[in-house]
Amino acid sequence: MKFVVDKTIPFIENLFEPYAEVVYVEGKDISSDDVRDADGLVIRTRTKCNADLLDGSSVRMISTASIGSDHIDHEYCLEHGIHFATASGCNAVGVMNYVFAALYGIAARKSIDLEGKTLGIVGVGNTGSRVAAMARHIGLKTLLCDPPRAAAEGPDPFCSLERLLNEADVVTLHVPLSDQTRKMADDAFFQAMKPGALFINTARGEVVDEAALKRGIPRLGAVIIDTWNNEPYVDLDLVEKVDIATPHIAGYSYQGKQNGTALAVRAIARFFGIEPLYEFYPETPIAELEAIKLNLKGKPQGEIASVLSYNYPIFTDDFMFRMNPAGFENLRLNYSYRREFYVE
Repeated sequence: MKFVVDKTIPFIENLFEPYAEVVYVEGKDISSDDVRDADGLVIRTRTKCNADLLDGSSVRMISTASIGSDHIDHEYCLEHGIHFATASGCNAVGVMNYVFAALYGIAARKSIDLEGKTLGIVGVGNTGSRVAAMARHIGLKTLLCDPPRAAAEGPDPFCSLERLLNEADVVTLHVPLSDQTRKMADDAFFQAMKPGALFINTARGEVVDEAALKRGIPRLGAVIIDTWNNEPYVDLDLVEKVDIATPHIAGYSYQGKQNGTALAVRAIARFFGIEPLYEFYPETPIAELEAIKLNLKGKPQGEIASVLSYNYPIFTDDFMFRMNPAGFENLRLNYSYRREFYVE
């Protein structure tokens, strides 16, 4: 067997060598020549798996160490008998950590009172559910919008997007990128938001119409953006206009990377029958990287902000990005993974 592996995936080096020939290539540089005689690919979002890459190859399985799969041409894979698997939910806690570190950080910086406020969560899957649980833990009200779940499970506890935008003091996006969600945050979306409301996007950049966002910013209280159109070539004018700007690292926790690699390795191991890797999970070498449990129930806003800032000093990430937005990919590749925090 031959596997082509994105060399930027952490914890993966030397795992497959006892069982297959392994070629390591940076994800954005994986070419049709690299995969022509490969049986499996282990990738991240920078590798576009479509006809240009896969035509004429022997690839039978693609395993991505990411929650999304919009970089994989589903229809092409189905037509050509190529299986694929994602690392769904791997970074849900890390993204939740980002949302609340950013929210309480910018509230402290701009003197925004969050007590009794309503958090509107658009997309209530793995990540959105974690965000909702944290909001409840610290006493924020929530509005949940997830039309696919509402259709499958019934209307309760979900609401319409219109109601969420009209009533929420903070709107945070946690939807996958699809034909239905692409540019969903458009002029009408931002016009429907409450004046002074906060907006957070840690989903895919393309779910936001960035021109519409720039037009909407004067009405909003604060804007926090981690994912961008046209990454890594981001709109520098938008970077200047938003309150927190980071280079698509919301899910870059140590545990999130462990989970993503573990799920990607397990999927391809099970497909090709590599039994010793069926339950693979990377070790945590030092105690300081272990996830930490927090109890923030009943705490005042200032104390919550202090605890969150200590565990994730998000303005460091914002500063490093603003200093060198052209270094988007290098900032991601050389990011120092932070430990996660969680609540019951």
